[in-house]
Amino acid sequence: MIVSIIGLGLIGGSLALDLKERGFASHIIGVDRSVEHETIALEMGIVDEIKDLQTAVELAQLVVLATPVNAVIQLLPKILHYADEATVVTDMGSTKYQMIHEVAEHPKRKQFVASHPMAGTEHSGPKAAFHGLFDHKVAIICDQEGSDESAIALVREMYNALNMRLIYMEAMAHDLHAAYVSHISHISSFVLANTVLAKEKSETAIFNLASGGFDSTVRLAKSSPKMWSQIFEQNSTHVIEVMDTYIEQLQLWRKLIAENKFAELETEMRKANTIRRVLDTPHVERVNTTYKEA
Repeated sequence: MIVSIIGLGLIGGSLALDLKERGFASHIIGVDRSVEHETIALEMGIVDEIKDLQTAVELAQLVVLATPVNAVIQLLPKILHYADEATVVTDMGSTKYQMIHEVAEHPKRKQFVASHPMAGTEHSGPKAAFHGLFDHKVAIICDQEGSDESAIALVREMYNALNMRLIYMEAMAHDLHAAYVSHISHISSFVLANTVLAKEKSETAIFNLASGGFDSTVRLAKSSPKMWSQIFEQNSTHVIEVMDTYIEQLQLWRKLIAENKFAELETEMRKANTIRRVLDTPHVERVNTTYKEA
């Protein structure tokens, strides 16, 4: 199978490495807006060749968009136009509703499978790509009723090759849950980093006193601002909702500390501890109208 990957950063590069190594793809074609990224990906053996967008789409049985979400929305109609009737197109973007809406009336909509692998690091670019990024993570397919079953089957096969657990969700529900579980984590990290940088003028003190807790909390602040600003733009309604909830919690904690209500603060922390039960639970099937195991 020939797979064309549009966007050769961490996600696209890691995808190329594993699809080739695990026998899903026999040939990987790469496309990137950055000539430097294309050159690096080719030199590192991440892709087999570089082509222009139209040629890459026309040659592939599967096209994967691994670009920032604004670029997905811009490129997706064009890629579907170039695609042969048997070509399947999927994406790996962190927001889903708007991009699905943009191609809802496209004559080749059924060839598109909206998906989101919940995997990544704070690093970017093809040099950040590595084998095993997706192993044992969750991948989400959204609004499956809009796609041909054969297209979904191929994307499912791809995620199986990546050793991912697959679930289905409605696009709006995906964007809401992603805001609460993923997007707010990045906002918190960016804001915490700026808070420390604004008040702590001694870089030596930051370096010496920032232990594992601080380092793990601000790790995401090293993520690509260009990529994440687009995610916040596409999912602004849900992001604002979760930020309002987060601010309410911060205000509560400030009030309890200011009023010396440390017993109540301890109660709040014990409530927070219950997140361990959720996160430590094995892959238990959770089923409702918007969320089910594949």
